[in-house]
Amino acid sequence: MQGNAMSKLTIITDRALELASQAGSSLKHAVPRADTLLKTGAALGAAKTGGRMAVNFVRRNPAIAIAAGVGVGLLALAAYRKRRRAQADAPIEGTSRRIEARKSNGSGKASAHKPGTPRRPRSSASSSSSAES
Repeated sequence: MQGNAMSKLTIITDRALELASQAGSSLKHAVPRADTLLKTGAALGAAKTGGRMAVNFVRRNPAIAIAAGVGVGLLALAAYRKRRRAQADAPIEGTSRRIEARKSNGSGKASAHKPGTPRRPRSSASSSSSAES
């Protein structure tokens, strides 16, 4: 049934385009852009006929239509996951430059004392002023 419907649609579309080209060639000199308008009308007519046939098919076979919709959804999901996985595995695009390493004391500033030397003890004045505040 579906193959027959598709062949009818193809025949109707081909015939409509053939008629449009014949009418367009005869009216081409009389009215500017008549050929384009006739082809557009024929395409709209073919789309309308195809739409009617699709609606009738869905009314007669709702289970097939639902299964086709689910299948399309699953294919779209598989394509989405494959694209996401490919993006995760792809290398990161960008530029890089080398930064020379330097020692730090953890605060982001360079260390003031040389390695191996003991640190200065904290002064007692700074700890007493913070206790008063």
